[in-house]
Amino acid sequence: MVPPSSTPPPNPQQIQQFLSSVLSQRGPSALPYSEDTKWLIRQQLLSLISNYPSLEPKTATFTHNDGRSVNLLQAEGTIPMPFQGVTYNIPIIIWLMESYPRYAPAVYVNPTRDMIIKRPHPHVSPSGLVSIPYLHNWIYPSSNLVDLVLHLSSAFSRDPPLYSQRRPNPNPNPSPSPNPSINSSMTSTYGQHPPPPGPRVAATAAAAGYPPSPYGRVQHPQHSQARPTSTDDAAEVYKRNAMNKLVEMVHGDIIGMRKAREVEMEGMFSAQAVLRRREEEINKGLKEMQDEKEGLEQQLQVVLMNTDVLDRWIRDNEGKIKNLGKKNNNVAVDEAIHCVDVLSKQVLDSTAADLAIEDVVYSLDKAVQDGVVPFDQYLRNVRLLSREQFFHRATASKVKEAQMQAQVANMAARISHFVS
Repeated sequence: MVPPSSTPPPNPQQIQQFLSSVLSQRGPSALPYSEDTKWLIRQQLLSLISNYPSLEPKTATFTHNDGRSVNLLQAEGTIPMPFQGVTYNIPIIIWLMESYPRYAPAVYVNPTRDMIIKRPHPHVSPSGLVSIPYLHNWIYPSSNLVDLVLHLSSAFSRDPPLYSQRRPNPNPNPSPSPNPSINSSMTSTYGQHPPPPGPRVAATAAAAGYPPSPYGRVQHPQHSQARPTSTDDAAEVYKRNAMNKLVEMVHGDIIGMRKAREVEMEGMFSAQAVLRRREEEINKGLKEMQDEKEGLEQQLQVVLMNTDVLDRWIRDNEGKIKNLGKKNNNVAVDEAIHCVDVLSKQVLDSTAADLAIEDVVYSLDKAVQDGVVPFDQYLRNVRLLSREQFFHRATASKVKEAQMQAQVANMAARISHFVS
């Protein structure tokens, strides 16, 4: 990682302008965040700075383990850490990675030259990378930077990640001096305001029997009494280790339960998809069966109507058949079939005339081929017969249309009769 490339704005208005400017850039210099999350990133950073003014937003170049370098947003500064009744400031850097806020940011402890990282530490690696349950259980979009800092402060208060590195005093004769290098452990800019410099303060604290502070700085209530350092240290270490072990066990159980629930949910989603597909197939089959039922009912109505018509026709013509059997010797062909109405008789006559003319034209064709009829006479006869045939066909067509309309009206009346 290299130093930040942009200087953070000094006040809230300039912070807003700074974030709006860097998040609205386009082209090669644009930050690698998706467009639909830039507004949320801006709001979370503004909320973070509002709650923790000691953190400042910047842009800097982050180098991945594979050597890739990318320009990212970061929040650099200090966060409060209460420890043994005293509030210290822990220097950190919160990197907003390319996948933020859908995935958790990367948090690093940023010790100064006078500080060292505690080894081993349950939440901080030797490189400074912070790992706490809140980062592992990051949930978009409910997780945010303000809650992250609260969890960091809580975790660090149980086990501080940094200790001040005491420097040897080059002057063996203690004497008050305004130079803060005499007690370097008390001059960290990330702690509270130190007491007046001088070895006398450290000596007094040691003589009083108080345990050493992780930042080389001790503040105690006036009514405190001396206690054995070794006993307090052993009890505190045992308590802290027990709490860390308990947190790790709970965290491991939560991760296992979450994975099991995720597998179970995936199975439920798959079963739900199968059930939905089957529901669609059943609904489709049911609709097809209903359509088929309606079609069969309509066909049944037509069959019933035709059966009724045939039964009535048989009843009406049964006596005529018997009479024809008795008078078989003197049967008139034209009287064998009687039309039910005038339209039917007209269709019968027109059709008979049409077929008769067709036979005459066929006979004329044979005659002209055989040379019996002259060609000019053939043409005159064919012209006259064709005109007459046209009129018969036109008459039959109009009569059929009238019969069709009457039949439709009759069927509609019958359907209403059957439905009622």
